[in-house]
Amino acid sequence: MLSVAAHAQNNRATLERAVDEQVSAQRELAEGQAQIDALDDETREAMAQYRALLQEAAAVERYNEQMARQVEAQRDALASLDRQLTQIDGTAREVMPLMQRMVDTLPQVVAADLPFLPDERDQRVAELGAMLDRADVTVAEKFRRILEAYQVEAEYGRTLEAYQGALPGDDPRQVDFLRVGRVALMYLSLDGSEAGYWSAADGSFVPAPDYRNAVRQGLRIARRQVAPDWVQVPVAVSEGGGQ
Repeated sequence: MLSVAAHAQNNRATLERAVDEQVSAQRELAEGQAQIDALDDETREAMAQYRALLQEAAAVERYNEQMARQVEAQRDALASLDRQLTQIDGTAREVMPLMQRMVDTLPQVVAADLPFLPDERDQRVAELGAMLDRADVTVAEKFRRILEAYQVEAEYGRTLEAYQGALPGDDPRQVDFLRVGRVALMYLSLDGSEAGYWSAADGSFVPAPDYRNAVRQGLRIARRQVAPDWVQVPVAVSEGGGQ
């Protein structure tokens, strides 16, 4: 009986050891699997970070390429501006003498013309002369204003105008002036009793009572009080010196 009991005890011990070893093995396997799972998670995280870094690197590369193109475009723009500035400097050197001649000629044009709007025209000429010496006005703006002044003078030859002003003489008095283009400059006293015209031959205004009705009609047309119509004006005769 003892031998059987001892044998059974030995078998039990052996079985327990086997069970313990199996449990230990399974525990080791579980720990190993956990380590594998942890490594797999770390690997996936590392791969995700790697892909993110690759995408970021690609984005940085595209940004650098775009900036390089912008820098190149800015360099081209600066080079173009340098060329334009050089051309402007050259043009300015050529245009300035021309503008000076134009400004110097304008007073001669005004002086040789009928003496209408003298204050306004003299002021325009004076302002142009002062403008040429100003450094804060661009060459383009100077040229534009000079051309504008010449255009205004050119328009005088195609328009009919009525305005009030002082009749020059020993006893200056206000009258209504009628300018018919550059053909004639006539006046009518404010009470309508006196009329006259500018005589280039005499260099003064000459009374002309016969023109009172004509001047009165011309003034009404210029002021758009009546429809346009023919206006009788004195015209200088090239031969014989009459009007």
